[in-house]
Amino acid sequence: MTTTKNFTETDFEWPKGFYSDAKHIGLKHKKLDFGWLYSEVPATAAGVYTTNKFCAAPTAKTKETVSKSHKLQAIIANSAIANSCTGLQGEKDVLTEQTLIAEKLNIKPELVGVASTGLIGACLPMDKIEKGIAELTLTSSTELTKAILTTDKKRKIISVDFKIQGTTCKISGFAKGSGMIHPKMATMLAFITTDVAVADDTLQPLLSELTDVTFNQITVDGDTSTNDMVLTLANGMAGNKPLTKASPDYQTFKEVLHLVLQKLAQKIAADGEGATKLVEANVLAAQNKTDAQAIAKAIVGSNLVKTALFGADPNWGRIISTIGATPATYNPQTIDIKINEFLVVKQSLAAIFDKDEVSNSLKQDMITLTVDLHDGQYDGQAWGCDLTYEYVKINATYSS
Repeated sequence: MTTTKNFTETDFEWPKGFYSDAKHIGLKHKKLDFGWLYSEVPATAAGVYTTNKFCAAPTAKTKETVSKSHKLQAIIANSAIANSCTGLQGEKDVLTEQTLIAEKLNIKPELVGVASTGLIGACLPMDKIEKGIAELTLTSSTELTKAILTTDKKRKIISVDFKIQGTTCKISGFAKGSGMIHPKMATMLAFITTDVAVADDTLQPLLSELTDVTFNQITVDGDTSTNDMVLTLANGMAGNKPLTKASPDYQTFKEVLHLVLQKLAQKIAADGEGATKLVEANVLAAQNKTDAQAIAKAIVGSNLVKTALFGADPNWGRIISTIGATPATYNPQTIDIKINEFLVVKQSLAAIFDKDEVSNSLKQDMITLTVDLHDGQYDGQAWGCDLTYEYVKINATYSS
């Protein structure tokens, strides 16, 4: 448990009014692969989706659904099969899922979001899906957080308690993602639930803003998938007056939501396929925020940087050359670079450092790269991981 002045990080559980269930329906050999999330009342909904032009049927339909009313009451999700590049059949299957869930819960189909992740190009076995839907119940179980995993080694979960208008509220988020991670909003899914009431026209721009500095600042392998989606549901069952940007507690809510998204993004980066190290890049003193973010993400996305970190090689030349390849504007004569706490570049020239000492520091499971441009007042962050032999092994046999 982590406590600060404004919030308390707790063991994972659903906010007030949310229920879920998960099953093994045979999409995977043994593990959980199917489940749902349900809110007692229609929740204000916001989403951010893949920019891949081959947008999967469930992602496209959920985007369309959310954009119409900004409301959802249920989400159905499966792993193992992405229902992507499946044509009209894939679209038909999504509509069938919405209809079956709506009938079971006695809600409108347009209140049902659909998410799938897994192998691209395969259609859903709808006999198994229909049977699975019939078996789902409404429980306090959190097993859905496992059912959406594919090559992930662990769950990505977080729950945070905080106060809004004097009332204790909760945000709980869970995600999956290990490979094909390079969000521009990869295969990456994230679901955020809260019992806070948030105005329809407030939640979407807030989620978009915070996604840009969290999920869109992680990379594992530079590949953006067809199924990426971040959904946030706010059902208002805490009883507060709906938050707007003018609300006194808006900043508190924004701070906690930012924390939840950032922690989930970091957990995805740390669990990259075959990864042994989480890498954080901090870029300081850039001329604008866009440049700071772009440089940070370029550093954690460079295969040369990633392999050097895997090998515990403090080769700062790979970092500075990556910076130089970006379109960002900066003074190339004033750059300082630190690997962990060690200064390795001063004013764009080699600094004196103990190579063995720095190399030893690169053997830990968290690495921080800090670039100070000394050229402005804007900072940026990004997260990634090292590139290992295991990554190649996993992806060489993924569909077999």
